[in-house]
Amino acid sequence: MDISKLPKLPLSKPLPSAPDIPLHDIKPLVEISDYSLYYLSALIALGLIILLALAFFAWRYWSQKNRYTTRKEHFERLQNIDFSHPKNAAYAITKYGYTFSQDGERQHETYENLLSRLAPYKYKKSVDAIDDEAKGYFNIYLEMIDV
Repeated sequence: MDISKLPKLPLSKPLPSAPDIPLHDIKPLVEISDYSLYYLSALIALGLIILLALAFFAWRYWSQKNRYTTRKEHFERLQNIDFSHPKNAAYAITKYGYTFSQDGERQHETYENLLSRLAPYKYKKSVDAIDDEAKGYFNIYLEMIDV
C-alpha cells in the first residue's frame, strides 16, 4: 500500500512545536549546584597533608635514631683514654667526664672525687704515671655513666 495515495486530512492550524507547548503542573528546570568537585579536591588535599606528615615524622625518627650525640662522643673518648701520657689523660678525663657529672648527685660526687685524685697529674711540668687507685675510681665512674 502506498501512503501517498491516501487522502489528506484538512488541518485548521499547524501542530505546535516543542517550545510552544504549554507545560501544566511541571516546573521548569532548575540548576543544582554541584559541590562534589570541591569535596574531592579537599579529600585529596587532606590525604596529601597526612601523607606528608607521616613522611616527615618517619624522616625525623630515622634521623634522630642515627644521630651521633656529644654524650656518645665523650663516652667513647673516655673509654679510649691513653694512660701512657698521664698529664693529657688527666685533662681529658676532666674535660670529657664533666659531661656526665650533672646526671645525678652520685655521679657528681664520684666526679669530684676523681678530680681530686687527678689534680696532682695536671699542673706540673713532669708527672709520674697515674696510680691504680685513680684508675680504679675512673673505671667506677665509667660504669656509672649511662649514655
